[in-house]
Amino acid sequence: MNASAVHAECDEPTKARMRPARVEFVAEMSMNKVIHGAVRRDVNRFLDALDAFAEGDRDRAEQIATAWANFDDQLTRHHESEHEIAWPALEAIGVSRELIGQMDEEHDRLAKALAATRAAIAALKRSASAADADAAREAVATLQAVAVEHLDHEEAELEPIYLTKRDDPTIKSMNRRFGRVSPPVAGTFFAWVSDGATPEELATIKRDVPGPVLAIIGGVF
Repeated sequence: MNASAVHAECDEPTKARMRPARVEFVAEMSMNKVIHGAVRRDVNRFLDALDAFAEGDRDRAEQIATAWANFDDQLTRHHESEHEIAWPALEAIGVSRELIGQMDEEHDRLAKALAATRAAIAALKRSASAADADAAREAVATLQAVAVEHLDHEEAELEPIYLTKRDDPTIKSMNRRFGRVSPPVAGTFFAWVSDGATPEELATIKRDVPGPVLAIIGGVF
C-alpha cells in the first residue's frame, strides 16, 4: 500500500495530528514605526474625504477640519519630540550628525507642507466650497509625497537601530521621556495611533505599554 493510500485511510483526528503546526509570526517594529503607520493612514483618509467632498457641505468641512487639527497636533508633537529627545539619544549611541542633519532637513520640508495644508484646510472650513476642497486635496497630496519620502528614509536608517538597541539604557531613557505626558494627551495619542492599526502595530503598543497603563489612559480619555 502506498503512502497516499495510508493517508487516505486515516481518520480526521489522525490527519490533524499529522499536519504541521501553523506558527504565526509577529513582525518586530518600534513605536516610531507604529506612529508612522498612523500618519500614512490619516493622509490617505484626508485624500479620500476631499475626493468625495460635496460643494457647500459645511458639516463635512467641519469634520475634516476637526480631524486635521488632531493629525496636525500629533505629527507636530512627534517631530518636535524627535528633535528634543530622540536625536540626542541617537547621537549618544553612535548615529552620525550627518544623518541627523538629513532628518532635520526633511522635517523642515515636512513642516512647510504641514503649514500649507493647515492653511488650505482652514480655507475649506470657512467656505465649504468645492474649489477649496480641491486646493486642500492638492496640499494634502504634496504633504503625502514629502511625508512618505521622509518616513521611508527614517525607517530604513533608524528602525534597525531602534530594534537592536531597544534594551540600551540610553534608548530606554529616551522612551521614558517620550512617555512623560499628561493622561489626556496620552489618551488622545493612543486612540489616534490605534485607530485602524494593523495587528502587528497593536501588538507593538501592547508590548511597549503595560496593559494597566493603557486601561487607565483609556478610562481617563
